[in-house]
Amino acid sequence: MAGSWEFPGGKLNEGEERLHGLRRELREELGIEVDNARPLIRYLHRYPDLDVDLDVWRVTQWRGQPRGLEGQAIDWQRPEDLLNAGLLPADGPVVTAIQLPPLVVVVPPTADQGTSAFLDALELTLERLKQPRGRTDAGALVCLRRPDLGTEALLELATGAACRIHEMGARLLFHGDPAALAPRLLALPIALKRRLEDAVAGLHVPARYLASLSDRPVPRPLLFGVSCHDSQELNSALALGADYVFLGPVNPTASHPGESGLGWQAFATLVAELPVPVYAIGGLGPEDLETAWAAGAQGIAAIRGLWPG
Repeated sequence: MAGSWEFPGGKLNEGEERLHGLRRELREELGIEVDNARPLIRYLHRYPDLDVDLDVWRVTQWRGQPRGLEGQAIDWQRPEDLLNAGLLPADGPVVTAIQLPPLVVVVPPTADQGTSAFLDALELTLERLKQPRGRTDAGALVCLRRPDLGTEALLELATGAACRIHEMGARLLFHGDPAALAPRLLALPIALKRRLEDAVAGLHVPARYLASLSDRPVPRPLLFGVSCHDSQELNSALALGADYVFLGPVNPTASHPGESGLGWQAFATLVAELPVPVYAIGGLGPEDLETAWAAGAQGIAAIRGLWPG
């Protein structure tokens, strides 16, 4: 595949520790020293003649000036332009993972307080999740999971939320029935579209709607995500072109009484070869991020672990 662009890196030596291999490859290829890095996404890509195990890391601190020590060209690209840069076919999931944040705030399914109080709580949540100085992760996603609201009421709530989160780097995922939501997202009135277009990230669908779909319900660049609980649902989501998935519950939760949860080992097994970013969900909070990354997750999605009160 000569002439294609690829991310820097190389092959792991037999018996070599993953982070050690990353540091060695970037020293050899680019002449930089990696100080901090963490797993981003790991998956299996199947070419016609071989399978490639891609273990991708996000480097957050390094020393030195990157340069092509092996005679290779170097180019800096904005994340949203990468797919048009001529990357290797295997790198598509990496581009998605780069543009997704480590945290997804799932709002409570019902809210007894009025709209104003709800939006105040949303703003407080995002304020508490502001990135530490030096972090380069994308802003948080907010999953509007409000089954107590009809489609029009949900759109109205989203319009108010868009005003609150405009300068906080967060974006909205509509959660619910794709048959009701997808047509409305694709045909918003002009006045509403102007207020929402920069704030809407896409559509998130519960697994119970998978059987009703024959194709992804929204076109790119809108995101399409699915809540999954097992390998069958994960495979169905992939077949429909999902950009990311939720998988859980990892731990026991009040919303799944009587269920013990997958646990991290089962979670890691289920996501080990998936070519799509996966968020762990179920009884988790920001303190679980390191564990989630080690298990192969993009990050965590949570209600109680992120929402105030």
